[in-house]
Amino acid sequence: MPGSVFVRSGAADPESGTGGRQGHPTSADPPSGLSLSLLGPFRLEAGGREVRLPIGAQRVVALLALQGRMSRSRLAGTLWPHSTEDRARACLRTSLWRANRAVPGAVSVTATTAELSALLTVDVQHLVREARDAWRDGPSPAVQVRCVPGDVRELLPDWDDEWLTADRERMRQLQLHLQEALADQLTSEGRYGLALEVALATLRLDVTRESAHRGVIRVHLAEGNISEARRAYATCQRVLREELGVTPTPVTARMLD
Repeated sequence: MPGSVFVRSGAADPESGTGGRQGHPTSADPPSGLSLSLLGPFRLEAGGREVRLPIGAQRVVALLALQGRMSRSRLAGTLWPHSTEDRARACLRTSLWRANRAVPGAVSVTATTAELSALLTVDVQHLVREARDAWRDGPSPAVQVRCVPGDVRELLPDWDDEWLTADRERMRQLQLHLQEALADQLTSEGRYGLALEVALATLRLDVTRESAHRGVIRVHLAEGNISEARRAYATCQRVLREELGVTPTPVTARMLD
């Protein structure tokens, strides 16, 4: 398949899910330039080329990327909840074997646990670190460069697995908060045009999000456009009343005092 790479390891044991004897961790080193994207469609790359994994192996890799090290029993029960215990464990063994057959050492497996290699770069993990840095110190230049106005990507949008629900909302909220933090940072720097673009893009993503309305109002007030700020507040009032049946909170109302 053009643009894809299948990497074969040495001797492998599909029954144990490891690269050797059952109960022993995989010893192969992952190839360089190993990256995993979960924001948007699943994509695993090694050395800049896409690695194709069977769907079961994809789900194992994705869950480990989101949850970190897991016991094999919990991993099997989460991914195959409607199968018998023996069947779920068998599916897990096969999926672990297939993942490490395609990318040797991508998943470290013992008799009781599994975890991704620390050499694997994962976009959702980078997003979490980026958000923590922004909230601790204010958005850094790296945050401003990476945070594209209105660019909030859904976590694995083509998958309908129930175990994704909480992480999917978590990733959405992290991205929205980063957008709002970026708008505030640009406002404080006096870059009002770009700040307004980011604030409006965030508002379009969720028109009922009151904090996004405040971001728009804040830019107008900082720029001295009182009439624009009042119009933005009136829009906030109307949307919240029509969509949610509520009025703006006192925090928003006091912005125009």
